[in-house]
Amino acid sequence: MNAHKSIVIAIDGPAGAGKSTVSKRLAHELGLHYLDTGAMYRALALKADRAGLDPADGAGVAALMEDTTIDFGDGEPQRVLLDGEDVTDAIRTLKAGELASAISTQTPVRRALVVRQQALVAKGGVILEGRDATTVIAPHADVKVYLTASLEERAKRRTTEMVNKGMEPSFEDVRSQIENRDHRDITRDDSPLTVAPDAHLVESAGLTVDQVVAAIKALLPNE
Repeated sequence: MNAHKSIVIAIDGPAGAGKSTVSKRLAHELGLHYLDTGAMYRALALKADRAGLDPADGAGVAALMEDTTIDFGDGEPQRVLLDGEDVTDAIRTLKAGELASAISTQTPVRRALVVRQQALVAKGGVILEGRDATTVIAPHADVKVYLTASLEERAKRRTTEMVNKGMEPSFEDVRSQIENRDHRDITRDDSPLTVAPDAHLVESAGLTVDQVVAAIKALLPNE
């Protein structure tokens, strides 16, 4: 029997800190649903781009959500379906990441997506990760974690990850993109990236995925 079947674990942190990898592993080991909030922004950004909308048009991009479905399927990486279309690979490009970061600064967009995300979290038995998971989407999560690492470390990880997927990014481009996203995430007016007062700070630099997962599992309430 899974003693943590109804638990909610929220993980925040900057881009490239390892949130997705760690969250997926935890979800698998604990039998929880994995909610990638960032993928939802990327999917909506892709739809907005296809529609020719300016990322700064918050109201216009948010309006797209009225007739948009974003679902998650099985597989590794987890499949992301936009209106029934598998866009898993399409949303993982540097361009998609930049567009997602841009629309995420728009209040109407954040409000529209948070409503969807909170509805999924309300069911319990979920681990979610993003940049406002602990402060906005799931402020009452059973366990809150802020996962971080230095800019250099995060850029190295992201570059390696993209190379392993067959891409040919330059380290300098990836580092610059992450640095810009950090700035946007931290300085945006709506739900800026911050450490929740009751979040546990976990520094992932120098740790293996297994070690980070073990550190977070140690924070879970007793079974």
